[in-house]
Amino acid sequence: MLSASTSPKSLPLDALHRSLGAKMVPFAGYAMPIRYPAGTIAEHQATRTQAGLFDVSHMGQVRLHGADAAAALETLVPGDVSALDTGQMRYTMFTNDHGGILDDLVVVREDRGLLVVVNAARKEADLAHMRSRIGERCEIEVIEDRALIALQGPRAASVMARYAPAARHMMFMRHTNLRVHDIPVSITRSGYTGEDGYELSLPVERVEEFARLLLDEAEVEPVGLGARDSLRLEAGLCLYGSDLDEATTPVEAGLTWTISKRRRAEGGFPGDATIARQINEGASRRRTGLRLEGRAPARAGAEIVTRDGKVIGRVTSGGFGPTAGGPIAMGYVETGRVSTDDEVSVMVRGKALAARITAPTIVPHRYHTI
Repeated sequence: MLSASTSPKSLPLDALHRSLGAKMVPFAGYAMPIRYPAGTIAEHQATRTQAGLFDVSHMGQVRLHGADAAAALETLVPGDVSALDTGQMRYTMFTNDHGGILDDLVVVREDRGLLVVVNAARKEADLAHMRSRIGERCEIEVIEDRALIALQGPRAASVMARYAPAARHMMFMRHTNLRVHDIPVSITRSGYTGEDGYELSLPVERVEEFARLLLDEAEVEPVGLGARDSLRLEAGLCLYGSDLDEATTPVEAGLTWTISKRRRAEGGFPGDATIARQINEGASRRRTGLRLEGRAPARAGAEIVTRDGKVIGRVTSGGFGPTAGGPIAMGYVETGRVSTDDEVSVMVRGKALAARITAPTIVPHRYHTI
């Protein structure tokens, strides 16, 4: 949170956002567009049907150099970093000694080393964590001269192919370096919406030029934080600080799939014993999705209650899902108390709203995997 005397930092695309009529709000220490004149629902639908352009330059980009970088990073995360070939990437998380999640992040194996992309609100803490724990084993380079944007949606590939034909042939969770209009672009086929798309890291001084090129394409609309949140919520993607935190383990969060067989067997990361025990014996709670009846949304902190009145969990994220066609939520419930499709209630301002348990992913992913 910002204090009253602290001004949010400006992103490289600040002037572009304001010229497009964006409503700007403070987020993770930065002035960010929450929506544009078309509105959040229109931006959400544009991303699901065409393509949306997101400014994610608030995220932290760090590169680890050295022959020992992968092994060093594995002492901080449960992900299998050593198995990455050049051009591959992995979703993982920093864990603490109790197995809780300090942050979730993406690791990319580049020609020059390992690129680590962390959440904006955690990047200073993450950088200090890496420096103190593995700073003697690898060089840690903070990347401050590159912006980050994301092009997401079913038309993203055809738009990118007009500027970089090779991008069309990339697979989900793959990375490459391309030149677009003589701009060096580090590109991954990934994103935070559940749709096909790309995340593009490029020089700060060229990002507005490239963003304007993309926005000139008929299929592309600018998208703010509001739609980014509704898109990721429908896709069952976690938001750090809401659905993930230091008291939540990867097993509880339904992220056991991110931990390979080798890492489960060998351990060697913070909280490995706790996480191994939960994998083998089960955790006391689990992340779930919710569909609410009616139109009223449930927000973070709302209690989840069984039909017999037992409180079994709490909502961590909630809102209206335009593609889902109604209010949806994500939260944690006691393991074994309810199953998918069970009826429950969510307490909103003292009123019990009817809801149904779902998988966390409410709108299916459409990643380019084949």
